[in-house]
Amino acid sequence: MTAPETGRGIAAYPDSFRILHVSTGNVCRSPITERLTRHALADRLGDPLTGGLIVESAGTWGHEGAPMETNAEAVLADFGADASGFRGRELLDEHVIRADLVLTATRDHRAQVISMGHSAGLRTFTLKEFTRLVRAIDPATLPDVDGGVVARARALVRAAAALRGWLLAPTAEADEVYDPYGAPLPFFRSVGDEINEALDPVVTALTGVRAKA
Repeated sequence: MTAPETGRGIAAYPDSFRILHVSTGNVCRSPITERLTRHALADRLGDPLTGGLIVESAGTWGHEGAPMETNAEAVLADFGADASGFRGRELLDEHVIRADLVLTATRDHRAQVISMGHSAGLRTFTLKEFTRLVRAIDPATLPDVDGGVVARARALVRAAAALRGWLLAPTAEADEVYDPYGAPLPFFRSVGDEINEALDPVVTALTGVRAKA
């Protein structure tokens, strides 16, 4: 499908749901998260675009046009995810405006996104924060996936936003994914495992389909 180019967040486009992953340089954490999300969605849905889900990433100090770090590519290869064709982007207003769900690596990134305005507060979470909230949501309260993944995704974001003030992180660090930039491959792999673990319940909740064994 062709992605719409303008709009404002939730329900701006009834036939699509855009997920934006945000980190600092858009060469390590957010590329890994973007491509692992796409890989997981393809595993559950076949072609995510068929369901109207669009997954992107950007960086608050993004290296515009840069490839992802070599170690990030290696992490994606470990999971069988596609790293090809990636180019870094600097986070722009238009990215936030178009996003239905913004998932950031850290609380600082979340604060930066929200500070851009565009009514982003109710649809911007750290990845781990969103995972924690999603785990507390009864899937039976969400629209059946037969009615469309987009409607289910929007309901999931609303439910998570409603829980945010009631289900706090056990520690300040619990919602952080730390930056592996410049670190050796084993640290990148530990970050990749951390991201993949956080994504699994999110993708299951979005699609209503568990990961294949």
